[in-house]
Amino acid sequence: MKKLKVFSIIIGIIFVIVLIIGGVFVYRTQEALNSLNTNKTSVSKKISNDKPFSILLLGADTGADGRVDRGNSDTMMLLTLNPQKKSTVAYSIPRDSLAEMVGDKEKNVQKINAAYNIGLSKMAKSTVGSLLGVPVNYHVAINMDALKKTVDFVGGVTVTSDLKVSFDGITIPKGTHHLNGKQALTYARMRYQDPRGDYGRQIRQQQVLKAVVRKLETPKYLSKVPELIKTLNKDISTDLTSKEIDEIVLKYHGSSKNMDFNQIQGKTAWINQSSYQVLPTKTMQKASNNLRDNLGLKQKTLNNTETKLNAKNQKFFGDEDNINFNTYGLDKTHYTDSTY
Repeated sequence: MKKLKVFSIIIGIIFVIVLIIGGVFVYRTQEALNSLNTNKTSVSKKISNDKPFSILLLGADTGADGRVDRGNSDTMMLLTLNPQKKSTVAYSIPRDSLAEMVGDKEKNVQKINAAYNIGLSKMAKSTVGSLLGVPVNYHVAINMDALKKTVDFVGGVTVTSDLKVSFDGITIPKGTHHLNGKQALTYARMRYQDPRGDYGRQIRQQQVLKAVVRKLETPKYLSKVPELIKTLNKDISTDLTSKEIDEIVLKYHGSSKNMDFNQIQGKTAWINQSSYQVLPTKTMQKASNNLRDNLGLKQKTLNNTETKLNAKNQKFFGDEDNINFNTYGLDKTHYTDSTY
């Protein structure tokens, strides 16, 4: 598998990789795949018709620190698979990206990770689809506790940290360390001590992911993939049907031959007493073009709430030190210290 570039979703992509490598032993994985929380009816005909499709991967903070609410989707990635091109193109979206909550009762902009908390996967799919101008066909939601279980399943992972990580009562010194599941979850979740913020956290998540994938690809763990799926079944929900999951295993495994993972970066803004990432229009348009191309769709000029606000805030983008971004009254939510 082509070396992965920086991206943020951890368990979501492991789930997709599990589906891909599952083609090696389809019959063994059948029972495990059927144990997942799937839809009874299909929300799209893309997979049944062997067409390129998009899937939104959501990493919710539920399960971490004993939380039982659905939480915000603190990691989000839009993934596209094209069986004809044998290619996968994906973009990670910063959790603090300014975005319109598409489908909310009143038009408003918030941090994009709030969409899942407000309107579950339906709103998350609509919000991401509008932001990037791409139809979002399916979703997979994973709670963060699944990371801990997966790392323990492969006997821990070894990472090299370029900074000291302290979070949740656990400290991981600078240097190379072998982490168990709980330690890996801490390493992947810490954000505020990292001078790179959420982007630094995404890089650490990438390290953990790569270490897990390297182990899952070995014969020792590859043969145990059905057991892993069963272990994670309560931590995964999706609007894919069991039949569609089977079809991904059988017909889309070639999409792993050319994998292009990207990280969307924005500019920091201070809005309603909270820090946001505002995505430049050119950045969103480039992501949209690449994603649509992999879906076999023509390019489409973005014309959404985000691009319209960007057009009204030219001074914000023209001055590196300017952190003032005017939403013209659309930022109706005040984030407290515990929610931003």
